[in-house]
Amino acid sequence: MIEEKTMAKVEALAGLRLSPGERERLRAELGKILAYFQKLQELPTEGVPPFSPLPGVTNALREDEPGPSLPQEEALKNAPEKEDGFFAVPPLFPA
Repeated sequence: MIEEKTMAKVEALAGLRLSPGERERLRAELGKILAYFQKLQELPTEGVPPFSPLPGVTNALREDEPGPSLPQEEALKNAPEKEDGFFAVPPLFPA
């Protein structure tokens, strides 16, 4: 089980304000996740090659070339709210 001190640090780092019930539920869920990873450590992996999604292909990137943009009116056409020619969104951090 995850210690209370560790849970408090996780809560602070994540910027969460959890009720005691929410904290206990999250603590239990994180405990299950960590137990699963610990179980994975028991698997025999000797001789298993590292995962490579595309063998022999590295840095398959395209050139970053500028292209035409949407006109401002077209980009804002379906915006639920707009302000001075820009998307209007709620503030991330309340004043």
